[in-house]
Amino acid sequence: MARVIITGGTGFVGANLARRLLHEGHEVNLLVRQGYTSWRINDIGSDLRLHTVDLGDRDSLIRIVDKIRPDWIFHLAAYGGTVSQNDCRQMVETNVVGTINLVEACLNVGFQAFVNTGSSSEYGFKHNAPSETEWLEPNSHYAVTKASASLFCRYTAQSQGVHMPTLRLYSVYGPMESSNRLLPKLITLGLEGKLPPLVSPETAHDFVYVDDVIDAYMLAAKNPSQEAGAIYNVGTGVQMPLREVVEVARRVMGITVEPVWGSMPSRRWDTDRWVADIRKIEKKLGWQPWHTFEEGFRQMVNWYKCRGRRAASRRAPQSSPSDTAGPLLR
Repeated sequence: MARVIITGGTGFVGANLARRLLHEGHEVNLLVRQGYTSWRINDIGSDLRLHTVDLGDRDSLIRIVDKIRPDWIFHLAAYGGTVSQNDCRQMVETNVVGTINLVEACLNVGFQAFVNTGSSSEYGFKHNAPSETEWLEPNSHYAVTKASASLFCRYTAQSQGVHMPTLRLYSVYGPMESSNRLLPKLITLGLEGKLPPLVSPETAHDFVYVDDVIDAYMLAAKNPSQEAGAIYNVGTGVQMPLREVVEVARRVMGITVEPVWGSMPSRRWDTDRWVADIRKIEKKLGWQPWHTFEEGFRQMVNWYKCRGRRAASRRAPQSSPSDTAGPLLR
């Protein structure tokens, strides 16, 4: 059994990771901010150990980490991955300064693995599927701060001789995803026979199912790489234009209405080319995505149906900025 710290553990990916770790018998400690949103962890709350701390509070963070003395750390907390999270200084404070504070606190006590969470937006707009050695051209202030944190972790691993990989996540989807994201909107409206407003049908994503992403986190923690500070893309290597996504949704849920393309204006991050090169993580960690998009989407629809039966008309609240565990944009 490992003692584990998760930041961003009340967010979408973090809450799924917490469940996997508990299932495997590990001691799971969540570092949460004051006023965190709890709906994703309410059913497992009694099995978790929660510690209220701001990642910007270096001294308090050092005390808590010293008390826990973790074997594994999974760093998923981030700010700036949603449209409403647009305070550049807060991005720097959370994504850069917070990461530095957490890394330093963990170095003080030692650890087996520190898995950092990066973002595919660090690459910026590319015409190809970028490998992990591709030149970084971040396409937003958020992406700049995520790239800075990834490079900090890589250099720290190299200079300190510690196991500190980074997972650059593509478009993660699955149960407990925030309701303001594309697939939850497709499902909640689709179950009523409707479709949401849509941007261009050529807008592309590399959608990767959350259970597969959790597999990547577990492999990254358990398998030290010969490359200090290794960075791994976590996607499927399959690009999904929005046209195909909507076709799957209509088929799975029996939606008969036609999509109205361009009924929603394009966003600054929309592109017709966004796909991962996953050869490195396949070769080095033996990881691969097990779910096709349709398989994962069907599981997500089933989760919504079960949740609807349990909660009747009650709607789960959206995550707050402090709980966001993964980027909305990429």
